[in-house]
Amino acid sequence: MEHSEAFDLGFARVDLSRADRCGRPEVIFCEGKLPTEVVEITAVLHGAGQAVLATRAGADHFAAVQQRFPEAVFHQRARCITLGGTNSSSSAPQVAVLCAGTSDLPVAEEVAVCLEAFGRSVDRIWDIGVAGLHRLLGELERIRRAKVLIVVAGMEGALPSVVKGLVSQPVIAVPTSVGYGANFAGLASLLGMLNSCGSGVCVVNIDNGFGAACAADDILRLLPS
Repeated sequence: MEHSEAFDLGFARVDLSRADRCGRPEVIFCEGKLPTEVVEITAVLHGAGQAVLATRAGADHFAAVQQRFPEAVFHQRARCITLGGTNSSSSAPQVAVLCAGTSDLPVAEEVAVCLEAFGRSVDRIWDIGVAGLHRLLGELERIRRAKVLIVVAGMEGALPSVVKGLVSQPVIAVPTSVGYGANFAGLASLLGMLNSCGSGVCVVNIDNGFGAACAADDILRLLPS
């Protein structure tokens, strides 16, 4: 297959030169796409020798992809499909993904799966929210081993501020649409993170685990290996 800037499928123009420009290949966003369309885009990327990552995928998307590519993997909680790719060359965790509570895991797993698809090593540290601060403090040594931290939290979104007051690494905060009462579908945690008193906390959009993974990957590309 000839590597042009875009491979035109009629319903989609698959960008085969994105990795050269941006450091990562095209990623398939499955919401709103028919399963057959996801399969066709997957076939173009895979045929071009690129690793395939499909986000916000449902079971119907995966069933169609698996029928064509039996080696594809469905990460159910993360709602991601992966096909091909390389393992991280780093034995130490490059990114620690911190999750406040189990209800935040779909977004936290999206972060982790996307990072691994980008070839990054990930340490998953779950259920360390501020409701039980001793759980976070007990993991500090482990957290400080990573080069970049991604902190996923709903409710009032307090965890990134607490973490940033304890570490020197870059902290990327991910608000989730999790919470009691008037959490406004994650707006409460988003505003809490944007108003963080933790200096230097960067914030992505609500439930945007993919965006946080991309930001961490960009940061790591600038750091000494």
